[in-house]
Amino acid sequence: MRLLLDENVPRPLHQVLTTFILGHEIVHLLDLPGWSGTRDEKLYPRAAADGFHAVLTNDGRQMERPREVAAIAASGLHRIEYPHKHPGLIGMGIAIATVAAALPTALALLETADRQQLITLRAVDPTVAARLRVVDPACAPPKHWPDASQP
Repeated sequence: MRLLLDENVPRPLHQVLTTFILGHEIVHLLDLPGWSGTRDEKLYPRAAADGFHAVLTNDGRQMERPREVAAIAASGLHRIEYPHKHPGLIGMGIAIATVAAALPTALALLETADRQQLITLRAVDPTVAARLRVVDPACAPPKHWPDASQP
């Protein structure tokens, strides 16, 4: 699977992920020439065109913006979100632990998914159900998700 880390994902998290998640290509947006500053409405279609399968972001408000939601839906890319609410080293530690605990399970699930999925990495927890939440927008479309039955 080819995973794009959004610009808002800290570099240390990228370093951690590429160290322990093998068998997947993990690319930080900042390492792609000319991609820095790409708005989300353009990012998702561009990432899809470039062969990515999923985007990892910590932009929790992205799903509240209708144009961004439409771009995500149209791209067909899986979207993986994780919370990053606390500042400093403690916040970085919580974010790294949350992503490290749940991302391998999320990637395994996405490899077998037959359609677009929206995943939220939630917490460090020994049970898979507590670590992540999966939404299939075809069955439970989030607010602002385009209706596939409309032309």
